[in-house]
Amino acid sequence: MRITVVAKQPVPGRVKTRLCPPCTPRQAADLAAAALRDTLDAVRHLGVSRTLLRDGLLEAEGFDTVDQCGDGLAARLAHGFAAMDGPTLLIGMDTPQVTADLLGAACAWLGQADAVLGRAEDGGWWALGLRDPAYGALLRDVPMSTPDTGELTARALRAAGLRVLPLPVLRDVDTMADAHAVAALAPDTRFAHAVAALALPAGAPGGPAGDTDASAPTLRRGAA
Repeated sequence: MRITVVAKQPVPGRVKTRLCPPCTPRQAADLAAAALRDTLDAVRHLGVSRTLLRDGLLEAEGFDTVDQCGDGLAARLAHGFAAMDGPTLLIGMDTPQVTADLLGAACAWLGQADAVLGRAEDGGWWALGLRDPAYGALLRDVPMSTPDTGELTARALRAAGLRVLPLPVLRDVDTMADAHAVAALAPDTRFAHAVAALALPAGAPGGPAGDTDASAPTLRRGAA
């Protein structure tokens, strides 16, 4: 079993731009980096193979690395699955509340089905597990970063004859309201501490809707 973390380098102005305002680009990037650290920690608690599907020169202790490749998120995710050699759970980086227990359960459920899918409250998904990663090619035809990406992904998997088990629905972080809600769910995480340090109100408006890249924010090399 392998867990693959989709990772994008947290360059200010390139990650979590819907947090700006009220965040500055630097603050948004810092929140993204904290979310990544929490997720990496959760994965490290499990006795599985670990891979970073990375955008940028990112390394983390205990993780192999595969560079993202392709035009658009769907192509990059499909390429990532194609690079894996066995049952793989791919997770995003907008859900720092994820725990080792939840990830372990997802891996166990994948042993009972062809696929597992964890949908996000906004209609996307935070995790996709495939017993045969070759089926990741199905993602190339699924529109990404839309309110029905999760449903369309499930339909594509089932249309291919796969048995899909659902994972718990999680809230991902796009706005400050999301950030405060997720921090409250996991108050001992780096992400929660980073949110508290900003002292920004939960009701502050989000920034432009142009930040629709669902790939994960990441740390700079050596910071993981």
